[in-house]
Amino acid sequence: MIKKILLFSLLIVLIPFIIVTLFLSDDEITFNFSSNSIVRVYRESKDIIDEIPLEEYVVGVLAGEMPVDFELEALKAQAVAARSYVMTKIQENYKKDYDVVDTVTNQVYLDKEYLKSVWKDSYIDNINKLKMAVISTKGEYLSYNGKVANALFFSTSSGVTENCEDVFDAKVEYLKSVDSHWDTTSPVYSTTSTFTFNDFYNKLGLPYSEKLNIKIINKIYTGRIMKISINNKEFTGDDVRFKLGLRSAYFEITQEQGKVIITCKGFGHGVGMSQYGANGMAKEGYNYQDILTHYYTNIEIENYND
Repeated sequence: MIKKILLFSLLIVLIPFIIVTLFLSDDEITFNFSSNSIVRVYRESKDIIDEIPLEEYVVGVLAGEMPVDFELEALKAQAVAARSYVMTKIQENYKKDYDVVDTVTNQVYLDKEYLKSVWKDSYIDNINKLKMAVISTKGEYLSYNGKVANALFFSTSSGVTENCEDVFDAKVEYLKSVDSHWDTTSPVYSTTSTFTFNDFYNKLGLPYSEKLNIKIINKIYTGRIMKISINNKEFTGDDVRFKLGLRSAYFEITQEQGKVIITCKGFGHGVGMSQYGANGMAKEGYNYQDILTHYYTNIEIENYND
């Protein structure tokens, strides 16, 4: 009996030590999965196609799409969303030469060589944190009515996310507008851009005028501008956003001392999971399943290994 008590006491001491040792290891965590699908990634800058194991690809997407200092539960949510997104692309593009592009065209993917060059001495700690997020969610993806969900995501909302049909003209039942008040802590929640009249008109393809006449034609409840008239010419909110390089279609245009001032809220298309919202939820103690089921309506979290 005494031996059992001593053994139990020793385990209590050793288990935390073992866990801490794993997290403080000087070696990079390696994946050794018996089944790991391949993603054909078009490397745009190199003009080549790389074949990358799915879970390794998700690590590279985490590095490219979400700040590494985010909470682990937010990174886990991002891992599941990124895995789901690429699974839909693999299904869609199986007859093509590649599944995804490594840029914002699909998901930003960063390889180890690049990450080692920018993270330097922090590489091992950073890459292992991302790998822990991927290992913790290995094989998990989002599904809706038995099909892999197209898990869209973006940086920062205006305080609420958008209905898919209001942005992409396609109604998707699991991509509905939800509360995302956590985004107010994002460094890009509110941004201001200043233009000269010449620059403003040139970017919009309008003739120069000393008078600036702005009329909002259609704005939805989230604050996103759908249609706007500028000096009697109609634009969509996205037209103005992309032509002027704004961070979202939630903006307000004013004049001040011969300049055009545009205040913008949020960053990105606003559909699906807000990354800063996910991090805010994680800071409040929500886990990655809570985050995913909040931002994706009525989805299921499944595992392709089951």
